[in-house]
Amino acid sequence: MKNASLATADRITHLKVVVLALVASIAIMVIGITAHATDDTRGYGIASVPVKASPILMMSSDELRVVR
Repeated sequence: MKNASLATADRITHLKVVVLALVASIAIMVIGITAHATDDTRGYGIASVPVKASPILMMSSDELRVVR
């Protein structure tokens, strides 16, 4: 039995690799589904106070910038 590489491995070794990959992918999917982010800033479906935009502010300058 040469199980050093997948090219020369026997049928049982291939089956072990496939089962391990399947179990690992299911575990990753379960962790991803159960670890969803929750928004704690909303209570009972009521949104918190909305943030309003500030008034427009325009700035200008008469100074010349000299690069030396």
